[in-house]
Amino acid sequence: SSHLFSPTQTPSNCMLPSRRLLYTLAVSARALKPPTTPIRTMSAIAATTNTVANKDGAYVRHAAKHRTDAVEAEAGRYHLHVALACPWAAGALSMLYLKGLEDAISLSIVHPTWQRTRPDDPEDTHCGWVYRAPGDAPLSNPLGHGSYDCDDALIPDPAGAASIRDVYAKAGDASGPFTTPALFDKKTGKLVSNESMDILKLLNSAFDKVAKHPEREFYPSDLAGDLQTLNDELVYPNVNNGVYRCGFAKSQKAYDAAVAGLFEALEDLDKRLASQRFLGGDKFSWLDLRLYHTLVRFDPVYVVYFKTNVKRIADYPNLVNFVRDVYQSVEPVRRATNIKHIKMHYYTSHPALNTYGIIPASMGPDLEAEHGRGAADGVYFTH
Repeated sequence: SSHLFSPTQTPSNCMLPSRRLLYTLAVSARALKPPTTPIRTMSAIAATTNTVANKDGAYVRHAAKHRTDAVEAEAGRYHLHVALACPWAAGALSMLYLKGLEDAISLSIVHPTWQRTRPDDPEDTHCGWVYRAPGDAPLSNPLGHGSYDCDDALIPDPAGAASIRDVYAKAGDASGPFTTPALFDKKTGKLVSNESMDILKLLNSAFDKVAKHPEREFYPSDLAGDLQTLNDELVYPNVNNGVYRCGFAKSQKAYDAAVAGLFEALEDLDKRLASQRFLGGDKFSWLDLRLYHTLVRFDPVYVVYFKTNVKRIADYPNLVNFVRDVYQSVEPVRRATNIKHIKMHYYTSHPALNTYGIIPASMGPDLEAEHGRGAADGVYFTH
């Protein structure tokens, strides 16, 4: 696992510690606990988990607080905190893999089931992303129901953080929302960014001098305006964020508006993808990455959990084959896709939506089925 090595180490000149040992040593070595502010009210809990609705019951996503458009590209300096279940974090991880930055930027992966982040404080009821090591005891949902294993996909934080909340607190943010992805600067102790769009752009170009694939380009300059407009007017508000607007709506009116916009957008996108392989033509871009990570979660989770059940992605011939094409043709994105974690997170982390944490059986459409959209070779823009 390359994330465990410094830039000067290789598997041939060092002994590789187990993830469990790494986690145990890091936790034991913590001399100071991160500063904490108790989170006790329902409104505070919603704010720190990014599940707030306005007075009309419509879901409102918090704007990211930690943002930058520039970094000093040094191998070994930065760390990416990831939840494989989260579409935004999976997109960032995909970009890290796409550019070949596994040896330059370390990463850790949380357990998919939210837990109490301050379990020793009975008045602090915040639940969020936590770290565990492979083989640790299974977790239950926040009400104590279910048994959700600690599998080999988990990568504990090498600095010993027990939760994403701890990571933010260490960087001086005690109020959150405590979200992933989060790009952390180990040299300064600061959060570089927790805005997925910023992180995608940084990984695409800012680290090229330490990337294995600096020639790959996912923000083609000649399509920049068209892709950004398509994102701003259709993909992000109605699809990426649209599924959350359906799932976290707290009024019928808000849900109805969100679900109408979602399915209008899906019809539009299915028609677009009837005549072109990707949203920018015959090459794979950042916008395809963003769309894919919502669509691949749609049938196994959103149709049931977020009540987006007008149609399935499997019912749209071009959308379902687009998902299969990306999964099969863009191997780094496939590597960042974990349907088990996706299902486990959504169905076990929000007791208000699924009290007993029962995980439905369907894994969604067969991602290995023939898609007929083109060969895997030549799918990248290059410069």
